[in-house]
Amino acid sequence: MVSHIDIWNAIDAVAERHGLSASALARLAGLDATAFNKSKRVSKDGRERWPSTESVAKVLEATGESFDAFLSSGGAYLQVPSEMARPSVPLLGLAQAGSGGFFDSAGFPMGQGWDEVPLPSATEDGSYALEVSGDSMLPLYRDGDIIVVSPTAQARRGDRVVVRTRDGEVLVKILHRQTAKQVELHSLNAAHAPRIIEAKDIEGMGRIIWASQ
Repeated sequence: MVSHIDIWNAIDAVAERHGLSASALARLAGLDATAFNKSKRVSKDGRERWPSTESVAKVLEATGESFDAFLSSGGAYLQVPSEMARPSVPLLGLAQAGSGGFFDSAGFPMGQGWDEVPLPSATEDGSYALEVSGDSMLPLYRDGDIIVVSPTAQARRGDRVVVRTRDGEVLVKILHRQTAKQVELHSLNAAHAPRIIEAKDIEGMGRIIWASQ
């Protein structure tokens, strides 16, 4: 947090370190000699006046001071995290996803047993991640790959989807055709035949929006 008094204290501290008055510092920076006068720091009606960023930049250039040193000399500090917070989503093993108790009726993650995985970019609300196990999804997904699924994104023909059936099966497929009564899914692996599943037998379907390939 940087306050009004912090900034002016920092300017005074820079002047003191270089053996200058506030007026001399202003002249050194190429500013009007009265720019940093104490009378200029608060207006006649009591409003705080702040030095412009251009004035501060000219002071730093003229004195060779760093911005960090300038702020710290006035008692100011900036809260800059060492690592920016990254978005994350709930993570579950693909084999667990069909065992029940992990999704609500709308297909959103719920309950216990979820881990968490960070992502390089933000995802849609309600998204979750599944960790691929085995080689049944080669050549697109390998063992250990992470796929992120959105239960709200509109799935269209050709999209990669995760389908959960009411009997506990979890399928990662390509959506080929969808009607009110049936869903036709093609396999990621050409060696496997297409599947046609009755809509009433599907518990949930979400579109794959990201993968850690």
